[in-house]
Amino acid sequence: MRVVVGEGSCGIAAGALAVHRALEENGCEVGITGCIGMCYLEPIVDLYGDDGALAARLVKVGEADAPRIAQAAKSGDVTGLGDLLITGEDRSFLEKQTRIALRNCGIIDPESIESYRSAGGYEAISKILREGMTGEDVIGEIRTSGLAGRGGAGFPTWFKWNAARNSKGGEKFLVCNADEGDPGAFMDRAVIESDPHSLIEGMLIAAYAIGAEKAFVYVRAEYPLAIVRLEKAIAQAEKANLLGADILGSGFSCSLRIKAGAGAFVCGEETALIESLEGNRGMPRLKPPFPAEKGFDGKPSNINNVETFANVAWIIRNGGAAFAAMGTETSKGTKVFALTGKIRRGGLVEIPMGLTLRDVIFDIGGGIRDGKKFKAVQMGGPSGGCIPESLLDTLIDYKALGATGAIMGSGGMVVMDESTCMVNMARFFLDFTAKESCGKCVHCRIGTKRLHETLVRITEGKGREGDVELLEELCRGIKDGALCGLGQTAPNPVLTTIRYFRDEYDAHIRAKRCPAGECAALRTYSIDSGKCVGCTACAKKCPAGAIAGDLKKPHVIDESKCVKCGECVKACRFGAVSVK
Repeated sequence: MRVVVGEGSCGIAAGALAVHRALEENGCEVGITGCIGMCYLEPIVDLYGDDGALAARLVKVGEADAPRIAQAAKSGDVTGLGDLLITGEDRSFLEKQTRIALRNCGIIDPESIESYRSAGGYEAISKILREGMTGEDVIGEIRTSGLAGRGGAGFPTWFKWNAARNSKGGEKFLVCNADEGDPGAFMDRAVIESDPHSLIEGMLIAAYAIGAEKAFVYVRAEYPLAIVRLEKAIAQAEKANLLGADILGSGFSCSLRIKAGAGAFVCGEETALIESLEGNRGMPRLKPPFPAEKGFDGKPSNINNVETFANVAWIIRNGGAAFAAMGTETSKGTKVFALTGKIRRGGLVEIPMGLTLRDVIFDIGGGIRDGKKFKAVQMGGPSGGCIPESLLDTLIDYKALGATGAIMGSGGMVVMDESTCMVNMARFFLDFTAKESCGKCVHCRIGTKRLHETLVRITEGKGREGDVELLEELCRGIKDGALCGLGQTAPNPVLTTIRYFRDEYDAHIRAKRCPAGECAALRTYSIDSGKCVGCTACAKKCPAGAIAGDLKKPHVIDESKCVKCGECVKACRFGAVSVK
């Protein structure tokens, strides 16, 4: 049997490298693959039979399991690995998906061009060059597919390509936006780490379509493994005459290089990205002119994100109509989501547009962990909004999600349970956007700071009547006056939490109470005299000296001294300390 270890960032973080070494030490020849999406089950080891079919998938593997895995691989008998075998319930995580952008992730070797080509890689660009398809032909196929940009705005991909192709100017550029900055989002990173050649091939097709001979991937420097694997893939493609001059003898030439970004969230906005790519501070430009007219180096440029490009080769190989057959009338194809938060089965999910949030969170994700109740899901990262339980049957498409006040975004899906305070959640995202604002326009620079200060005050129990109305007024001003998408969408978490969870704001402001018990300043700690045995453990742990009482007698907490740290709760073995 062939032994393959999942070595995406999630697998490595869970100990995959140590498992890899242990398997080699036990005589196995070990291959690698990327993340298959089941991050919650890492490290994952796959065993393939002589016929190339998957014989067994082993999950949550440790170094100590290596000897018996090695023995099973040699004998071909996996019956002794029952405790490691993936369950039917967990298999359904993948079986209920439709994978196009992620079609090769967790299956091929991301560091081998031969592995990619054995899965049909580079057939699409070869077909275009061999059959002499024109740029218009390629764009027409993308138009038929209905592929919309997967970076957040959902703008028709063909339209952007066509605008760049038809722009006047001899030199044109293609840029991949891999500056994935949303908290909880890791779709682009996983694609580059697991299937870098699909990005390269998609970019080659786009470059051919718009007439560009130079392309760039702007990727976060915080993605070192993605960068290393993309560099290897570029070198392999150049050696195979799939990048560089006169590709496959067709006369078409295209070079590709990587630019590592410094982690500024605003550089996810295309004009700020271009500024950074040119060596300037990443700040958005006024539009128009749009990048298709005047982009990198003042020349016509096209920008799409990783997931968008990862779909392109599949569309050319299978036809635009096949892609358009999936999804809804207004949102075609599939979409990748990073499913995180208080979810039982977290990881990467790719589903056809038109499923519901309930389908993804409960059917694929397995619902809420620890037996708690679902409360909300944050869609679209800091630029998105919180969708409540009452809207779980909302369809996943651009129009339906937009009607809730949230957005599709790049695909972050952060699930929250009953222990999450929605006011504090809004504060968290505004803290992020206020810090990430480039400062160019007053509405975003000052407005997000004022929003954050007001939210902090509310979560600290200092909220005042009229604060909700103040938040709404600030949100309207920021949305109307901000220069770029960062500022224009920054109020979304505030507006949606006010819209769907107004009662929590009222409780914080009027009753000085956090219904979820998450806001430390609004917690009240007390000791049940009927349960307290006077062991003094809580008093010894209290850093503020707020707990008093004699040995073997009930203790009490002086609320005026309590700093709400929660150490007393952790120290008590009798459940005598309660929090409200």
